[in-house]
Amino acid sequence: MSKEIHLIDKDFVPYISEEKILSRVKVLSSQIRADYGTNNVLFLSVLNGSFMFTSDLMKSMNGEVELSFIKLSSYEGTSTSGKVHELIGLNQNIQGRHIVILEDIVDTGLTVQRVITMLQMQNPLSIEVCTLLYKPEAFKGDTAPKYFGFKIPNKFVVGYGLDYDQLGRNFNEIYQLKD
Repeated sequence: MSKEIHLIDKDFVPYISEEKILSRVKVLSSQIRADYGTNNVLFLSVLNGSFMFTSDLMKSMNGEVELSFIKLSSYEGTSTSGKVHELIGLNQNIQGRHIVILEDIVDTGLTVQRVITMLQMQNPLSIEVCTLLYKPEAFKGDTAPKYFGFKIPNKFVVGYGLDYDQLGRNFNEIYQLKD
């Protein structure tokens, strides 16, 4: 793994290696394919943070997949703002479709719950959540993600799409805020 990194005014230490991430992404793709078989599933990637996870997951999925994107924001600095701001909406019909929401991280669950609420209004057949990182200690939602790569403690992380004030997304590994 890489060395410690510095972004703006914070130091981060290596936490999850690229090798571990990619290995777990392959397991997630196998679980999803096993659950849905050949059903037509629409993956809905929540930008910006999930772009690397989405790319690697899509590359490891066997068979045909459909992918669309939405963009929501609830973070300011290192903590959630408590308000979800819709930035880019879904522009396709999802009625009667199986939907898998792709997230980089689920902590409070506020963002993913907003996405689910928006999607339910369009009567999909099913909605599940697949996230790379899940913080059970911080989760305040109704239902935990069905698919997750790693359960992590309630500490701030960057890398592999996750950012600190828009920096750090480009790292192939995940770094945790240094104590």
